[in-house]
Amino acid sequence: MRNKDSAAPPAPLPGAAGYRFAVIAARFNPEITDALRDGARAALLQAGAAAADVEEFAVPGAFELPQAARCAAETGRFDAIICLGCVIRGATPHFEYISSAVAHGIMAAAGETGLPIAFGVLTTDTQAQAAERAGKGPDNKGWEAAAACIEMAVLFRKLGRAPARPHSRSFGFEPGPGRGDAR
Repeated sequence: MRNKDSAAPPAPLPGAAGYRFAVIAARFNPEITDALRDGARAALLQAGAAAADVEEFAVPGAFELPQAARCAAETGRFDAIICLGCVIRGATPHFEYISSAVAHGIMAAAGETGLPIAFGVLTTDTQAQAAERAGKGPDNKGWEAAAACIEMAVLFRKLGRAPARPHSRSFGFEPGPGRGDAR
């Protein structure tokens, strides 16, 4: 949480109307990731994003977030992507491997696709620390990730990025060069 004596109030949310967002949340640690997703959704809606312009996807755990983010970015349907997850330290080095892989994977997906992808993955020592960061309002790290994503989508548009393509009724991904037939 913010130190209320020293931290500035959160900046107002930029307008999100006319932008399309993917919210990808890990199912592992659902009491935390559901709260992060709710925080992200609340920020997007408060900023004026239409409910129809926010698509939510679930993945098994944090490790799968970069793969899903890259796949969503490659569809061309989104102006920005918000990745949400929670990795809590345990008694083995697994925490370090997963946390590092997820952070690097999300950054690589953003760099390689050229799309803003927000990192809303908690990496905490305890369940209590995670719960503290997934509360209501603008201190929720899902909210913060969505706010950063909105700001970056607006910036990218100002810099000349074309808006995302409208969502088509058929779900699925178009085959790219060398990926074979979609049938």
